[in-house]
Amino acid sequence: MSTKIHLAVRGLGGPVRFIITAGQRGDCPQAYDLIDDLPAEIFLADTSYDSDKLRSVAGKGALAVIPNNPSRVRKHSLDKHLYAQRHLVECCFFKLKQFRRIATRYDKTARSYLAVITIAATVLWSR
Repeated sequence: MSTKIHLAVRGLGGPVRFIITAGQRGDCPQAYDLIDDLPAEIFLADTSYDSDKLRSVAGKGALAVIPNNPSRVRKHSLDKHLYAQRHLVECCFFKLKQFRRIATRYDKTARSYLAVITIAATVLWSR
């Protein structure tokens, strides 16, 4: 069974919160658990996280910077300069995948895989 890592990243690119789900589960529903009670001024996300409900939840005290899904009827404006900072999320994934055990997914259970990701995230935080 494939798995996906969903990741919340702080302003400097360090992991703050992450969850693991089955590969076939959608991205947007997982975001509610990730951003719940996280203080933020700006919420950056990929197109797969584009929904009115998530924009309103993220918009409580934070600016939601999410590209429009192509099927969206009502288009929202996008600050391309702020969205360019989303590369920090991709860089965080890259740093996590430098740990061979995460990149190759040797662990058989999601629980042990989550433990390895937690250890790797702690190492990244300590740097």
